[in-house]
Amino acid sequence: MAQFDSENPATQLNQASPDTESSSTGGSQLRFSKRRKFLQIALGSAVTGFVTTAGMEFLAPGSALAQTTLTPEMALQELVAGNKRFVAGKLTSFELDLAILRNHTSENQQPYAAVLACSDSRVPVELIFDQTIGHIFVARDAGNVASSEIIASLEYGAAVLGVKVILVMGHGSCGAVEATIEGKEVPGQISALYPHIQPAVDLAGPDLESATKANAKIQASLLRQASPAISGLVKDGSLLVLPAFYNISSGVVSLLECN
Repeated sequence: MAQFDSENPATQLNQASPDTESSSTGGSQLRFSKRRKFLQIALGSAVTGFVTTAGMEFLAPGSALAQTTLTPEMALQELVAGNKRFVAGKLTSFELDLAILRNHTSENQQPYAAVLACSDSRVPVELIFDQTIGHIFVARDAGNVASSEIIASLEYGAAVLGVKVILVMGHGSCGAVEATIEGKEVPGQISALYPHIQPAVDLAGPDLESATKANAKIQASLLRQASPAISGLVKDGSLLVLPAFYNISSGVVSLLECN
């Protein structure tokens, strides 16, 4: 499976030739190198203006506003590139000065992407996409289900903060999906998750990975349809809402075909 592969040919943003991919990697490294230089001088002086690399414009990271003029497709490609670096073990986010980022995002944020992920401890969202403070708006619950509280959170990310892409990301060996398949007796309110996930089990059957992928697709579709705030942004082309699957063994994130 190709890294950050897509089951939908229309969204295969990473299907480039080796030369193109090499160029993209080089552009990404150059972009983060420039970003790092700006961060290093941000404490000593106010930095204004834009940094443009590979056709993308970013505010000088002294302001730590990650979104700026990214289109939804460009925002998705940033996640694609970050996951490639994560899988290759070539993270760049740790090279940024976290103290500067905390300082410059203390009163404002402008994340470029949002991710609805499972609460599973094996799914560290920022690490998976090699991102740092202020870049990703993350909502998490067991089974990555779009409950009303989660929808409200993602509406805030989209309508107020202006994220350009929302990924609904299931993952391998998901305990919430597995428990729903098996209908286990569980303590407390854990079984309250079952009705949210059961439609995916009904659709895909008892295979865990198939049901998990079906669940991500259903929850992404629910986000697009149940929230007027989100659906309006999708319709006018200013937001992408896509399902995805994270392989916890390989580290690869795959885009899934939308329902």
